[in-house]
Amino acid sequence: MRIVWYALLLVLGALVGIAGSFAQNAWFPGGLILGLLAAAGVFYGGLRATGTQLGLVAPGAGWLVAIVLLSLGRPEGDGAFGGGAAEMIFLLGGMAIAVMCATMSRLVRPAA
Repeated sequence: MRIVWYALLLVLGALVGIAGSFAQNAWFPGGLILGLLAAAGVFYGGLRATGTQLGLVAPGAGWLVAIVLLSLGRPEGDGAFGGGAAEMIFLLGGMAIAVMCATMSRLVRPAA
């Protein structure tokens, strides 16, 4: 059952990455802040919901794969990222948020 949750977190991370990629460019600077807050929410939420580091890695991996695939563009030259400071802040900021969430202290689970 845990594998299903991790797969859902992976997909959720990818969806947040895709939405954040388009929002950060469309509504700068508000979209950039919104995209980074959404990424922080899904990373931290996955960590807290599962109680494991894999709960953070799954949405983080989905987010990163979506961002990288969108940054590659197509052979025709179309791409989601235009190449500017906002895109780099979104990419590096999201990775920094994932690292911060990974290094946060976890709550101790009560013995049942």
